[in-house]
Amino acid sequence: MFGKIYTIEANMTSAATEFLIGKIEEVLEKEASSIAGVRDQVDEIKQELISMKSFLEDAEGKKIDTEGGKEWVASIRNSVYDVEDIIDEFMYRMHEQRNGGRFARLLCKTTLIPKNWYRGRFARWLRKTVHIPTRFQCRGRFVRWLRKCIQIPEYLWYRRQIAKKLQKITKTIKEIPERKKRYGISRVEGTGSNDIRNRVQNQAESSLFITEDELVGFEDKKKLLIGWLMNEVQHQIVVSVVGMGGSGKTTLVAKIFTDDTVKKHFECYAWITVSQTYVIEDLFRSLIKGFHQSRKEIVPGSLNSMSYKELLEILVNYLEFKRYVVVLDDVWNIQLLREIRVSLQDRQLGSRILLTTRNDDVAFHSFGVESLVHRIQPLEKNDAWELFSRKAFLTYHNKCCPTELETLAFELVAKCKGLPLAIVTLGGLMSSKKSSAEWREVRNNLNWHLTNDHFLEPVKSILLLSYNDLPYRLKHCFLYCSLFPEDHLIGRYRLVRLWIAEGFIEHVNGVTLEDLAERYLIELTFRSMLQFVKKDSQSRIPEQCLMHDLMREIALSTSEREKFGVVFDRRGLMEETRVRRLAIHTTEGEIELCTGMLQLRTFLVFPSGLRSPLLSNTWSSGFYLLRVLDLENVPIDKLPNNLVYLFNLRYLNLRGTRIKRLPKDIGRLHNLQTLDISDTNIKILPSGSSELINLRHLYMGHFNDTGFETFICASGIRASSHISMFKKLQDLFFVQSDKNMIRLLRKMTQLRMLGITNVKESDEIELCASIQKMKILVWLNLSVSDSSEGILRIDALASPPPYLESLLLRGKLESIPCWFCSLQCLTHIELLWCRLEEDLLPQIEALPCLERILLDNAYVGKEMSFSRGFAKLTHLELFNFRVLNKASVEKGVMPNLQYLGLRSCKKLKTLPHGLEYLTHLEKLYLESVTRKLVESIREGGVDRPKVQHIRIIDHHYKTSSGLSYESLS
Repeated sequence: MFGKIYTIEANMTSAATEFLIGKIEEVLEKEASSIAGVRDQVDEIKQELISMKSFLEDAEGKKIDTEGGKEWVASIRNSVYDVEDIIDEFMYRMHEQRNGGRFARLLCKTTLIPKNWYRGRFARWLRKTVHIPTRFQCRGRFVRWLRKCIQIPEYLWYRRQIAKKLQKITKTIKEIPERKKRYGISRVEGTGSNDIRNRVQNQAESSLFITEDELVGFEDKKKLLIGWLMNEVQHQIVVSVVGMGGSGKTTLVAKIFTDDTVKKHFECYAWITVSQTYVIEDLFRSLIKGFHQSRKEIVPGSLNSMSYKELLEILVNYLEFKRYVVVLDDVWNIQLLREIRVSLQDRQLGSRILLTTRNDDVAFHSFGVESLVHRIQPLEKNDAWELFSRKAFLTYHNKCCPTELETLAFELVAKCKGLPLAIVTLGGLMSSKKSSAEWREVRNNLNWHLTNDHFLEPVKSILLLSYNDLPYRLKHCFLYCSLFPEDHLIGRYRLVRLWIAEGFIEHVNGVTLEDLAERYLIELTFRSMLQFVKKDSQSRIPEQCLMHDLMREIALSTSEREKFGVVFDRRGLMEETRVRRLAIHTTEGEIELCTGMLQLRTFLVFPSGLRSPLLSNTWSSGFYLLRVLDLENVPIDKLPNNLVYLFNLRYLNLRGTRIKRLPKDIGRLHNLQTLDISDTNIKILPSGSSELINLRHLYMGHFNDTGFETFICASGIRASSHISMFKKLQDLFFVQSDKNMIRLLRKMTQLRMLGITNVKESDEIELCASIQKMKILVWLNLSVSDSSEGILRIDALASPPPYLESLLLRGKLESIPCWFCSLQCLTHIELLWCRLEEDLLPQIEALPCLERILLDNAYVGKEMSFSRGFAKLTHLELFNFRVLNKASVEKGVMPNLQYLGLRSCKKLKTLPHGLEYLTHLEKLYLESVTRKLVESIREGGVDRPKVQHIRIIDHHYKTSSGLSYESLS
């Protein structure tokens, strides 16, 4: 139907089309009775979209270079967006009709018409109170007369108008292939995606011929991997090098593969570059050629005509008595390893398989043999600068950076974030630019150069391969991250809630949207598209993630080109555009948005610095289809009056604003899923909030943080008695405790996360009874209001939630709850100001999943001993242990501990005895500890041998000017 064109643009258009098909199917299914008048048009559009999607997915890859081709693909994209606008407008109009419409409410407010007398009741009332000619009493003629006399808005005739729009867009879609034929766009010339893959493969294999003097920062990594390859272990080992595209994986492995000592250790060797698409028979042929050539043997003839079985037989027989090493470069999926390992059998001769991959799933997969994984890290700042200088200043005096270019050069190197490919390529580009003006132009327009400068094509191609390999839903999720500011730490929960609100997460029976969204997040980090910044205690889900600057630049270019989203970082008026998502990054001045941006679905604001953007009073005019409104930390103290008419709104984030109250009609936002009013001045939820029937996540309250040595009080918000009507609510924190609220919680058995403040001793029985009914609760936070008098009583909890993963208790505990030892799924526990007199450790040491412990003034004993257990513990923090003077760790306890933090333990004169047994400990954090303890671990100190294996030792201490820092590593 459509012909053979497929581009990066078309790829994204296909994703948008697939997304909209799902949306239409949902409308057809859930609103069947309401759309009776336009169902045929909606269904016809769906069928046209399916045809468009099939064309976009089946067509062969092309990078369109002609204006006609680009316009043709753009017309498909615009049609898809038009359909989405019409569908959303349809749903909006239908909602308005159900609720009488804003016009009727406005008329009631500005005239003497009784309140709520709209729709049928309004018409009947009008006929009684206004003299209407008898001939107009019949319904149809009355409506026509009424419309003629009073300018009633279009929504009363929405069905007919929507039907007309649907017919028009259907006609437009059908004309797309006709227009293509009429203007002779039979095929589009350009660079095929296969050509891009070939270019990337050639670039990878050229790494085999890079000289040593072109390498920087690889020596230690090279020694480590050679040690793994040449150890004395006789069974086969798979060694994986994992990292994002351009991180130097292939270059590192190439230098190992060509090392003479490695070649002499193995009897034969072969290198094959795998790619996203491969034919297993071709890989077998490459292996056979490689092995024979490594031994200077004649390659068997007629390989091209051999079958799979014949090729496999040659390989198995050839390797039967040989120790070999095979490099599989750029492995994209686990299936490849499963297929190729049939030919690479383990003969207990010390053979090795060395692979590079961008995907954690591949690197950490168990293939039935021992596997070792090296995650390649970005270059350190000094190494990055040295590598850049070798390329950029090769022709300069002394091959050094001129003083006038230093600042610009450092900024460009910082943009590369330690990515060797980007550093080398950008350095090569800058070597031809001599003036400060030329350097400044590249610095200011790096996004443009990445997209248009052929010199940077290698960087773009390699990074885009990762993007093109993503499933269509992950493409949306990935592009969405580019709307966050550069170097912005993106919170896990915030991102997941935003994806859900946007509709990016598909509905799967038996799996919550939240769980599926977190799987998407894991997938993106495993594919090295996002970077781990701070791990959550649960599995490998990132608590925060970060997008590489260059990856973000390319994603932003794609996002803007496809009208998916745009970043606005200037002052003044935002011009009218068809963009679907808008992110404001400017840090000063008032922002005025075009009131005609009716298609806008997402509005994000990211203030920074001391001067944050101010929004004009009319900023939301006309945004009636908005799905996401994120104003976190924006200095506003009042919401616009028309906020409650944003029927389409799914996500409202007011965290950190100065808002004092929510609109009393907030309940009109029937589709709202996430409401975040934490750290605002809101003290109570309005009664109208009870109508938020689709609310899934409600975040409220704040912490009164007065310093780590004092009690940090959490303040919740008083909620109305209707809160138990939120049948879809999963997250609720922080809510203020009272007798009625705790009883209501007993009905909310669907909660997964719960935070309660101001808990009193008298609440124990009711509170425990309520919590006991929450069988799917995974996160629980309980806090008293006063550290000196408040006692937290929770002993009556006979059977705690079976899947509880995180437990945070703040307040005095008279004894250790007996149910602690039954928390078999617990991964994270925080006890703050519990001041226990008995040792807590025996009660939790055997918990099988416990990974993180934070104890803050939790124990008042003088000694603490980790004598057994804690098999999975990776993170331990001990704060405010005011009388603790001795701590010890027995050998074999906490074998996986990676982080140990000691803060304000002022009687502890030495490090815990047995610290040397914690061989996986990577970081030791010390703050406000005794000078004697610090001196003992300095060079020459008595405890220095205990910490020799710890890579990072940070010491923070108070001075007259504040908190200072030193490294004792």
